[in-house]
Amino acid sequence: MEETAQVGTMTTDEAGEAAENQANGGDTPVDGVNSAEIGAEARDETPDYAQNGDYEGEEWSDEADLNAKIAELEAKSEDLAAQLAETRDQLLRKAADFENFRKRMNQEKQNAIDFANQSLLLDIIPVIDDFERAIQSAEASVELTGLPAGKAMLDGITMIEKRLTSQLEGKWGLKRFNAAGEPFDPNRHEAMMMEKSPEAREPVVQEDFVKGYMLKDRIIRPAKVKVIMPENA
Repeated sequence: MEETAQVGTMTTDEAGEAAENQANGGDTPVDGVNSAEIGAEARDETPDYAQNGDYEGEEWSDEADLNAKIAELEAKSEDLAAQLAETRDQLLRKAADFENFRKRMNQEKQNAIDFANQSLLLDIIPVIDDFERAIQSAEASVELTGLPAGKAMLDGITMIEKRLTSQLEGKWGLKRFNAAGEPFDPNRHEAMMMEKSPEAREPVVQEDFVKGYMLKDRIIRPAKVKVIMPENA
């Protein structure tokens, strides 16, 4: 009991020293601990951002970083959208090129099929020409003689020629065309003879010497013709 009373009670000298210390701005002991020591401990326990006054600044810094990140992502999104659009255009162009290539290959394949026999048909055409000459000769002979035998031969040759040409046209697309009376076309006609006339306004085919032939829509042999030309040509 005597020790407790002594701890809680200051001596007259200690009380005076404390009063003088407080009057001089010094630290007043609290249970043996100076207030300066308590303040130091409190400052040690305070967070750094509170001591430095940077708490609000860090919040703004985080928001700025977030906005910058959003702007970066938006820029990347726009770049990806542009790349996607460019890739889509490239794919569309490639698809169009492939479709054109496919059509061209199909056309070439069809042309190869349609005109595969062109060389053979060109070899047959002179035979048809011989039939035509034979028919013309037989017609002239029948007109002169009037013999029934000549008429029967003419009919037979004519029938063979018609059957041959109809078979070639129906199965292979070989067509014979007449040029007499048509305007002269160098793509369809080969001029073997020319004659000027005051009545002609443009070059016109007057006579076929040899018939022209088409395979499908292609001229494979032009007609050999006589052409009437204007006088001032």
